[in-house]
Amino acid sequence: MPPANVKAPCPTNLSFIAGLFEKQAFRPRGIRVRGLSSFTNTTDGEEILSNALRRRTSPSWGGGGFSLGVDLGASHTGLALGKGFFPRPLTVLEMRGQKLERRLLEIAELEEVDEFIIGLPKSHDGKETPQSNKVRSSAGRIAVQAAERAQDKDHRGWRVYLQDEHGTTLEALDVMIERRLKRSARRRQIDAYSALMLLERYFSTSGAEAELVLPKQPDLQEKLRTGSNKYAAKLGLLLFNLPTG
Repeated sequence: MPPANVKAPCPTNLSFIAGLFEKQAFRPRGIRVRGLSSFTNTTDGEEILSNALRRRTSPSWGGGGFSLGVDLGASHTGLALGKGFFPRPLTVLEMRGQKLERRLLEIAELEEVDEFIIGLPKSHDGKETPQSNKVRSSAGRIAVQAAERAQDKDHRGWRVYLQDEHGTTLEALDVMIERRLKRSARRRQIDAYSALMLLERYFSTSGAEAELVLPKQPDLQEKLRTGSNKYAAKLGLLLFNLPTG
């Protein structure tokens, strides 16, 4: 939540919006950062704000791109897409390794995505599993490639988050049954609906359980942070620069 002396208003000019990010009028709570380098030291303490957190601090905020939910599997990867309101299952990819990672970046470009929400396997007691390490490795590689896009002056790069996915498969099955999907359709789409449940959890908790994955290179961290915050400020101007009389 913002500090008591800072309101979460509907911004009306670019300098105000930029001030929120550049002067840190509010700071995220509960967003964990993982990286081999210290994120705080390499970015002067500034944060990369997630879409879920921006929506919490400013409920009328409608900027930014889409969030792409990713349910990584051994042979199938489910995808879902959303901006916080009515996310939808997107597709299921049947590929692995570098081919899968390249395809994810292509889809992110095509669907105007600005952040990946990748499911992190955990047990019922919240502990990570052997599969968690594999997902972390994949997320790390995606984070590097996503941040490298920010080196292009016309691209702001993509953020990568890990979100606890425990129980999302059962939740997905319940939703598909409620929607009266046939058994064959449920088998085909279970991974995409699991990604949908992942996105809904991410937005319902305002990103409080999300873990930001950063490349270890300080220059990529800085480019990603700068591109993300400048883009958010520009969108804020377009969306909230309302007449004041």
